[in-house]
Amino acid sequence: MKTKLATFAGGCFWCMIQPFQKIPGVLKVIPGYTGGETKNPTYKQVSSGKTGHLESVQITYNPEKVKYEKLLDTFWHQINPEDEEGQFADRGVQYKTAIFYHGKEQKYKAEKSRLDLQKAGKFKNVVTKILKAKKFWPAEQYHWDYPEKHPLQYKMYKKFSGREDFIKNNWRKNE
Repeated sequence: MKTKLATFAGGCFWCMIQPFQKIPGVLKVIPGYTGGETKNPTYKQVSSGKTGHLESVQITYNPEKVKYEKLLDTFWHQINPEDEEGQFADRGVQYKTAIFYHGKEQKYKAEKSRLDLQKAGKFKNVVTKILKAKKFWPAEQYHWDYPEKHPLQYKMYKKFSGREDFIKNNWRKNE
């Protein structure tokens, strides 16, 4: 089986794990850090905002079972694409949004999806960046599968950060 990678930064990586794990054809979702220059950064270093890394998820998927466009659509439905300062309650460079493309085809599809979102008129100023994928550093193990390991804390965080209400208020269930 041939697999591909997709990498997205959507604010706190805990909230980006579960939506992708639910998609048939997604084999693995790893939280981590990318986009900066510091080698093998720690959560504490990234949280300082000084490494240039963004909290991200790297997805391994089977392109015969799930299209990259489905992953892009899932990404857009988890974020506020107009927020330049972070996501929801999380502020700082490490919480900004980005699509990290792996190859020309992903770049084209990511740019098209951003343009389509902008043209749809739901959002006036889509600021999410589309960047060439850099080295991805997996996060510390305690971040992996956080929603499953700590379901109550995760649900409370997602609700009180404002993410849950934003998603409900901006996307219909069938979109």
